[in-house]
Amino acid sequence: MENEFLNKVEDNATVRAWSEKLQSEKGDSLTEGYVSELQEFTRVNTAQNELQELRDIWARWDEEAKQSFYQSYGDISYLLDIKVDKHLFRAMVQFWNSAYKCFTFGEVDLVPTVEEYTALLRCPKVQVKKAYAKVLNGQTFAKKLMNISGMSEPWVTARIQQKGDSKCIPWENLRDLVLAHPDERKRIDIFALSIYGLVIFPKALRHVDEAVTDLFDRLEKGITPVPAILAETFRSLSMCRKSGNGRFIGCAQLLMVWFHGHFWKVDKVSYRVFSETYSPLKEEAAIQRREDISEERWMEILQNLKEEDIEWRAFWMVPDEILYRCGNFDWVPLLGIWGATEYTPLLALRQYKSRQFIPATYGLAQCEFSFKDAHYKKKVRELSDAWKQTRWMKRLAVGSIVTPEYNGWFKKRVNDNVPRPSLENTQPMVEQLRVIPSELEIIKQDFERKSLELGKKIEQLEEEKMHLRLDADVQRSEAEKWKKGKTKAEEDLDSLKTDYKKLRLSMRTAGLGKTSEQWRHEVREEKTKAD
Repeated sequence: MENEFLNKVEDNATVRAWSEKLQSEKGDSLTEGYVSELQEFTRVNTAQNELQELRDIWARWDEEAKQSFYQSYGDISYLLDIKVDKHLFRAMVQFWNSAYKCFTFGEVDLVPTVEEYTALLRCPKVQVKKAYAKVLNGQTFAKKLMNISGMSEPWVTARIQQKGDSKCIPWENLRDLVLAHPDERKRIDIFALSIYGLVIFPKALRHVDEAVTDLFDRLEKGITPVPAILAETFRSLSMCRKSGNGRFIGCAQLLMVWFHGHFWKVDKVSYRVFSETYSPLKEEAAIQRREDISEERWMEILQNLKEEDIEWRAFWMVPDEILYRCGNFDWVPLLGIWGATEYTPLLALRQYKSRQFIPATYGLAQCEFSFKDAHYKKKVRELSDAWKQTRWMKRLAVGSIVTPEYNGWFKKRVNDNVPRPSLENTQPMVEQLRVIPSELEIIKQDFERKSLELGKKIEQLEEEKMHLRLDADVQRSEAEKWKKGKTKAEEDLDSLKTDYKKLRLSMRTAGLGKTSEQWRHEVREEKTKAD
């Protein structure tokens, strides 16, 4: 019976009726009287791996190797150039709503979705409906590393280390393989594994965790890594919020790109977005963003965010159908590499430019678990089976409007401990952006300033070039004069030599070339003849 809705696509109105009925019957993720156990402020550790060595290796690759990498692993190499604004990131964490698995900024809910992260990563081999699920009783860590690297078991075993509660392999060992492995295909695979372990799932700094290899080893089968990336992002945010501190071990770079896609208003979407070769990550990596905005200032901005301040649909997102639930679950389960969680895209329908209605959220707060928990294997199988029966909703393209019922629900909803909008500062974002210019204004100002500086440098160089050209002309003229004078002198010398030879010949012919002794001898002979 369950197979009747295998990968089923449903009408928007049908899903709305189902969701509102379910919420009316079961209630929300949190109920009236709930007392939050979250700290008022979360001190999150944003330590990241140093990625310069990876960038240097990538820069040395030729275009053919890079194209081979793109074909297999999509655009993840651009994550190496995405900067993480630590002030912004720490401020964002304060607004993570653990109960609803979304960011609640002021008057709006926003959440990274499967469709958005899929659009960002642009991996041609990914099959969206094939989600990762932890392999139970699978190959050992050493065997997986041997498959990926092509190295022998003794080599791999000697380099595996224990870090905390899990095994891993140091980046230095993987780096040496990337630089020296005789097989180019293996160099590409090991480089991609390093990005997954150091950037996307950065648990132990400068090490790649064993759990990463389990996911990576199955990428060639076409599974999508997106649900796993979202799962560990959401789980890490929730753990930091619940403990009041901790280090974030999700992909901060992707979260930054996603945030900027919704925060900065875009007046006109470039036609390039619809090109098959367009890369949102590549474009984001090339943008120089401000890093001088304090954490407190970001908190103030995000705390008072209003609907009109949001770019609801990221300009690089071209939505179609929306994955809104799997199997018998009322939401989308997300299986990570260290645990599992869930989220409901129905909270963020405006991110698809679709009508926002009341989402079904009952049970969201209770369904997160770790792979260290008791009976986790049974739960993994249940979530994995649910992904074999996905439900999709047709998008109702009506813009970012909301139903009256949603507005009433949002105002009465019981939230977890997230900062409330400040009554003292009710400035619209337009006013705040006069202090903090929009990203487009910043880019424009930087462009104009750099253009002015460049123009002055060009004028200076042109002037120097002109002087150099004049000096060169003078020197060239003097050289030509000297050359002509030298040629004339040589010609005069040759003429003198010729005249001298002629004179000597004439003298000999006329007898003028005789010595005094010869002249005396000739006089004596003449006298003798006379006597």
